[in-house]
Amino acid sequence: MKLAITGCQGRMGQRIAYLASKDKAFKLTALIESPDRTDVPASMFGVKVSRDINAIKGADVLIDFSLPGPSMEALKACLKYDVRAVIGTTGFSQEQRLLISKASRKIALVQSTNMSVGVNLVFRLLKQMAAVLKGYDVAITETHHVHKKDAPSGTAKTMAEVVEGVTGKKISDIVSHREGEVVGYHKVVFDGTVDAIEISHNAKDRDMFAAGALIAAKFLLKKDKGLFNMQQVLGLV
Repeated sequence: MKLAITGCQGRMGQRIAYLASKDKAFKLTALIESPDRTDVPASMFGVKVSRDINAIKGADVLIDFSLPGPSMEALKACLKYDVRAVIGTTGFSQEQRLLISKASRKIALVQSTNMSVGVNLVFRLLKQMAAVLKGYDVAITETHHVHKKDAPSGTAKTMAEVVEGVTGKKISDIVSHREGEVVGYHKVVFDGTVDAIEISHNAKDRDMFAAGALIAAKFLLKKDKGLFNMQQVLGLV
């Protein structure tokens, strides 16, 4: 599979590129970074690092972990060159989410606020818990590194959406913390009159997200168009 990666010098981009370089299923063909970033090497893993999003031309799949603005530019290029995309960027506006949905009519996309296999299992468990624990109050806490720009995290928002989709009750209690270099910690508490039940996920290493993104890329190679999430990629729905 010819693989392109945007944000290749970011925390996620570097790990995705590294894991892909060790996987015989992939051939790195394009690595793209922002023109505004100064600490960018000339090449990584034998592939030239480009400042031009058009470098994705000829790729089978693009993996995008960047920012909402650059991610939209990458999506335009994917449409132009008929490249499938795994979108791990978070913090999209409603208008940007609609553009992603519209693009999926022409190309295959996987979009998820969290690519981790473990976190997606938690999403599935939360749906089951919400269906059984009716009447319980639900609170969500998330902690990430100080460099994370969006709050609450996309994962925390998805957790809330999963529960709200079952209960029909809005979750307003999402607490965000930004501390040190924490990769990601999420806790959901179902608080009832007779007991409280907690479910949490502690991300120890970014490789779990990178590995999930590569699983999603392999999934997309068999798709021509449509918008998919990691629940579908992993067969959890």
